[in-house]
Amino acid sequence: MKDVRVLLITGASSGIGAALARCYAAPGTTLVLGGRDRARLEATADACRESGAEVHASTIDVRDATVMTAWVREADARRPLDLVIANAGISGGTGGGDAAARTREIFATNVDGVLNTVLPAIEGMRERRRGQIGIMSSLAAFRGLPGAAAYSASKAAVKAWGEGLRGWLAGEGIEVSVVCPGFVESRITAANRFAMPLLMDADRAAAIIRRGLEADRSRIAFPRRLYAAAWLLGALPVNLTDRLVRALPEKR
Repeated sequence: MKDVRVLLITGASSGIGAALARCYAAPGTTLVLGGRDRARLEATADACRESGAEVHASTIDVRDATVMTAWVREADARRPLDLVIANAGISGGTGGGDAAARTREIFATNVDGVLNTVLPAIEGMRERRRGQIGIMSSLAAFRGLPGAAAYSASKAAVKAWGEGLRGWLAGEGIEVSVVCPGFVESRITAANRFAMPLLMDADRAAAIIRRGLEADRSRIAFPRRLYAAAWLLGALPVNLTDRLVRALPEKR
């Protein structure tokens, strides 16, 4: 969708979410931003206001379905949402036997958080027969990784859900794109203690995502070389790739 005037972004406190907010900020644009870090979220909001955008920022936890439903519906009632980007997510390794609580937290944020953002947004979009949804997945979604089992599984879940949604909602005028980035500079990747090939800054990633959304691409995966490697890793027989993925470093 090219004519985006009102958009909602979760996980806008930092990283890709903050960069997307800055990328879209302009006079005549209304941004509804959500995040858990109040100080960082306000910094993002201030930067967007300086670019001329109207900004509504809320400290919010995407894991809370009741709160999220009310927040999304309130935003949509105030000004109909053109674009919703379910970006909020967390990471963490599971290679050494991640604590059960941490594994559940990853799924609650990365999967339930996406559902809690998108499902309420669909309601208004279906009535208007217009709108767009961007779902943040990852190149890690293409193959279960022993060093990040919960993370890769959570991203695979929302990737598949988003691909299914695209077909389901196409006849109702709603566009759905799944975003699968590689390594992007953020608080998540800052915790990694291993080499990250083709590491990209968040502003460049945001520009790629925006172009993909404007073109209504079903899958926005980048960088290309890393996407090709991830796709191949997922396409090959598991018994052939087990040894390779076991050698990959563990996420922290």
